[in-house]
Amino acid sequence: MTILYLEALALIAVSMSILMAGAWLVQQRTGNSGWVDTIWTFSLGLVGAGSALWPVAGAAPSARQWLVAALVAIWSVRLGSHIAARTRGITDDPRYAAFAKEWGVDSPKKMFMFLQNQAFASIPLVFAIFVAARFPVPALRWQDALGVLILFGGIAGEALSDSQLKAFRSQPDNKGKVCDSGLWRWSRHPNYFFEWFGWLAYPVIALSLDYPWGFATLLAPLFMFWILRYVTGVPPLEAQMLKSRGDAYRAYQDRTSVFFPLPPKEAVP
Repeated sequence: MTILYLEALALIAVSMSILMAGAWLVQQRTGNSGWVDTIWTFSLGLVGAGSALWPVAGAAPSARQWLVAALVAIWSVRLGSHIAARTRGITDDPRYAAFAKEWGVDSPKKMFMFLQNQAFASIPLVFAIFVAARFPVPALRWQDALGVLILFGGIAGEALSDSQLKAFRSQPDNKGKVCDSGLWRWSRHPNYFFEWFGWLAYPVIALSLDYPWGFATLLAPLFMFWILRYVTGVPPLEAQMLKSRGDAYRAYQDRTSVFFPLPPKEAVP
């Protein structure tokens, strides 16, 4: 059994590395680094679904394997399609553009290494999917149903956040203003929160004292929280918003939770 899991880790790592090398080629050819996130999302969905359905000892995939594969596929299609639609409307992603400007003439080489690091960092996410799909009880349990509810709750919350922000930006009177309505009144990054929330589905499906490998699924929400809250999510986006919105965004920061949805603070006179 241990050999199977180690083989899965190696195959996941190689697959993500190859696919993110393809993302680098697309980025270099188009000059639009927004396609990087699109390809990463579809790649994670493809490798995740494939790993969930990976046959054990030649047996047909179980109901749980199909369920977990469907969950990651639905997540990937929804988020990947949203990012692709957004990318078609821009010339470059401001976050990656800032990196390229900082890297200068070494930008192509450093971008390649950055995306390979992203592929490496994706391993815990895909491995959590693989582990959850192989929970060693044939029949589906109430935890599987709860995992479905959590993932769909995350998808719904993220989709609502995205639609509220899109509606706000579509109004000409809101140009240059900060979105402070709906879910954005409770969190400065509700889309990131719900993205993280959806990854709790896999530990819910897999955790059990009788299944030690299941504890590896905790790495997925832990990693996703760290990457969104402290690395490629909140910090660069907040820096961009402070640059473009100034004091209006500082006031928004003062009264609104950064990540977890909480009641807004009263404005300070």
